[in-house]
Amino acid sequence: MLLTTKEILLPLLAVILVVGPLWILLRKGVNTSNAKTRILAQISIFAGVFLVTLLFQAHSFTALAEEATTTAATGDLAKGLGFIAAAISVAASCLGAGWAVASAAPAAIGAVSENGDNFGRAIIFVALGEGVAIYGLLISILIINAL
Repeated sequence: MLLTTKEILLPLLAVILVVGPLWILLRKGVNTSNAKTRILAQISIFAGVFLVTLLFQAHSFTALAEEATTTAATGDLAKGLGFIAAAISVAASCLGAGWAVASAAPAAIGAVSENGDNFGRAIIFVALGEGVAIYGLLISILIINAL
């Protein structure tokens, strides 16, 4: 199944519209007179892109809803337990990552505040804790693909 031109260009346009003002902001610098206006413009652009994307994909939602009603009766216990397993893997990994970051981040901040050269070594421990959440998400994707 090939993607249509609209399905290719719409996400690309959304990324450009959301990231573009940030690039301009970083290029020109931030000062007190333009920061508030630029942040409000960024939020407005994001909301606009979201609504346009939602409107362009509205027909897909109805097609998915019709398909779901026809296949809802054919679901079985194994699929339900598979989805529960995917949810548990994400939930447990996120809780573990939160716990790891909560215990490593204060120590990293303390090490960096004492010596600024320790930033590279300190950030590794925080990133390792966040990696646990990504592994849980990967496992849930593998579980859902197997269903």
